[in-house]
Amino acid sequence: MDLHLKGKRALVTGGSKGIGRAIAFGLAAEGCDVAICARNAEEVAATVAELNVCGVKAHGASVDVAERAALESFVKNAAAALGGLDILVCNASAFAHGAGEDACRAAFDVDLMHTRNACEAALPWLERSGAGSIIAISSISGSEDYGYDSVSYGTMKAALFFYVKSLARHVAAKGVRANVVSPGTTLFDGGFWDRVRLSDPKSFEANVAANPLGRMARPEEIADAVVFLASPRASFISGTNLVVDGTLTMRVQG
Repeated sequence: MDLHLKGKRALVTGGSKGIGRAIAFGLAAEGCDVAICARNAEEVAATVAELNVCGVKAHGASVDVAERAALESFVKNAAAALGGLDILVCNASAFAHGAGEDACRAAFDVDLMHTRNACEAALPWLERSGAGSIIAISSISGSEDYGYDSVSYGTMKAALFFYVKSLARHVAAKGVRANVVSPGTTLFDGGFWDRVRLSDPKSFEANVAANPLGRMARPEEIADAVVFLASPRASFISGTNLVVDGTLTMRVQG
């Protein structure tokens, strides 16, 4: 299936590793020019170099997305480097844990406010695109309670559902779609579940066994869903939350 993404221009926050990296390369594989940001400058530079090998234009910078001015500057520079923007993927997360004030503040600033600020900054270009698409990466932790330790993370991931639904209705007449993708447990080198695998094998195996498919997701499986949802092939899908969890959650979506 041709996703009609060749020549489109995409920006991915948190794009140097894990799910964000897989999204960036998934978009590039479909012919998108891609801009990424993350905090680690060396990882950003290495990822941009690899994206360039894919035969697309790539741009990247070290950015703390919790700093609004820095994020807005990156969006502006990325649009200039790529010649505009058609797709925005807000993937960066603080991965905060606990219910303390610091954890909640970090999750608020990164998971929720970076999404809001990136959308506001990118909208002028997305509106001019004529087929603008916004994807916010949430989590199944936003729709099911996984314990008090996940309060900061889960609360802000849940807030993304409301924000994006409202945003989708607000920008629909301007030719822009907005959706959420909620990954389930996802395993990649250096990621959260990889660290659990090394530090607490019993807990890791229990979480693997909890999924009826008998495994965790690969980043590319989340990315494939994002790439499709971002594409013109999903032109009548907006305001939805696409759960990609291998049947881990038991909540029935009505």
